[in-house]
Amino acid sequence: MKLQISTQLAIFAALELTAREGRQLSVAEIGEKFGVSSHHLAKVMHVMGRAGLVRSVRGAGGGYQFAGNARRTTLLDVAQLFEDLSSVEQDTRVVDETPEGHALREVLNEIDAIALATLGSITIATMRKLVDRCRVGDGRRLKAALSRRKDQPRF
Repeated sequence: MKLQISTQLAIFAALELTAREGRQLSVAEIGEKFGVSSHHLAKVMHVMGRAGLVRSVRGAGGGYQFAGNARRTTLLDVAQLFEDLSSVEQDTRVVDETPEGHALREVLNEIDAIALATLGSITIATMRKLVDRCRVGDGRRLKAALSRRKDQPRF
C-alpha cells in the first residue's frame, strides 16, 4: 500500500507531537526534522486541526500540540484525512470480466481489507513505542527491511 506524502507527513507530525507532549512545536521545527516544506506541512496541519487531531497555539512560543487521544487514534484515522480508502480502483486496462479477472480482483480486495484492518489496529501510541524502539537499536533491522522495499518514499 502506498500512502500519499501528506498522509505520511501527518503521521510523522502526530508522532513528533506526541513525543513532545505538553510542548508546542512549530511547523518549521517539524518540517526541519523531516526535511519537508513548511508550506506543505502547514496545509497538512490545517487538515489535522479541522479533524481535531491537533490544536494550534498562537503567540510567542506557539505552535501545534497533539489534541487527539494517542491510545485511540489509529493510523487509519489519520490516513482517512488524506486518502480515499473507500474504494481502491483497479487498473481498468485489465479485462476483469473473465473468471481469472474476478479471482484476481477478489484477492486484491482481500489485500486491501487486510491493509485497512492493520492501519485501523495500530494506534499513534503504538507507533510511538515502535519509533522509540527503533531509536534504541532495533532501527538498524527496520532500516534494512525498509531499504529492501523499492516503493518506500524517502524524505
